[in-house]
Formats: sequence, C-alpha cells, structure tokens
Amino acid sequence: MTPINLAHKLSQISTHWDPHVVADYNDNDVMVVKFQGEFPFHLHEDTDDFFLVLKGEMVMDLEGVSQPVKTGEIFIVPRGVTHRPRAEQECEVLLIEPKGEPNTGDPATAAAKPRM
Repeated sequence: MTPINLAHKLSQISTHWDPHVVADYNDNDVMVVKFQGEFPFHLHEDTDDFFLVLKGEMVMDLEGVSQPVKTGEIFIVPRGVTHRPRAEQECEVLLIEPKGEPNTGDPATAAAKPRM
C-alpha cells in the first residue's frame, strides 16, 4: 500500500505497444504503455477496453469513425467492437484490463505484460 509514480514507471519503458503491469485492482491489471504508430485492428469479445491518456494524444479508430483522445481523457471501447489505437507522436496511456486478457484479443498474438 504505497503510491505508484506513473511518470517514473513510464520513464523505464523504451518500447511501444508493450504494456507493463503497475498494480492490481480487484481482478484487473492496471498497466502503463507508450503508443506510437498503429496497433492492429482487434476486438475483445468479453470485456470493455479502458484507455486513459496520461500524456500526448492518441486516435481511436473504430468501424467508420476516428476519435481523437487527448491528455486527461478516457476512452472506453465496448466489448465486441473492433478498434485500433494509434498515435502520430509518442503518447503515454494507462490501461485497465481483466487479468489474463490478451491486448490483441487473441492469446496467440498478445504481448506479454511484465510486472514493474
């Protein structure tokens, strides 16, 4: 039960699209990640997808629409909706997902989620 400095955790990450678990919340992983470029289109059948932009700006591409998400804004993608986050410039994001949920929606293509 100690505070977690997200800026410090993010300073230790040098890769993109590589979420790192910084805390547990109920049965969820709280993660930080850096985005730059495009992530593949994907969906999560059984869970919503939570994004909080901590620094910078990302765009969430959904079927037929693109939505900018800026520093301090939250974006929730409902379960079953195909989506793709992307960022022209590097941005820093906090994610909350159920433990074991693959970031691509598919365990075969998912990134590992190391604990920091």
